[in-house]
Amino acid sequence: QVQLEESGGGSVQAGGTLSLSCATSGRTLSSYSVGWFRQAPGKRREFVAAISWTSSSKYYADSVEGRFTISRDVARNTEYLQMNSLKPEDTAVYTCAAADPKPHGMAFADPEEYEYWGQGTQVTVSS
Repeated sequence: QVQLEESGGGSVQAGGTLSLSCATSGRTLSSYSVGWFRQAPGKRREFVAAISWTSSSKYYADSVEGRFTISRDVARNTEYLQMNSLKPEDTAVYTCAAADPKPHGMAFADPEEYEYWGQGTQVTVSS
């Protein structure tokens, strides 16, 4: 079993930065892929970014490409989402998720691929 806990959310003005953390326990971070998803009020959950379990591949939604950076610190069992140049439309609850390695390959943007989820952290960007 894997437990995930997000931190680092908050309120910033447009153009500001935030760094989210996803602390994992129960298994070594390097043994699974991790993704970030977000959900704004009244909207569907959407993919933000992901990093493969080998850390060799990173994936981003078009809406955050070039502004957000996903990374991981295996020694700390923590994964990070650095968010720069934030926009009001980035306002949402951000949740990290972990996925067991998939022998068939993995669709990183598909939330159904992830077995473990955190509780989420609120990010609010004001104009």
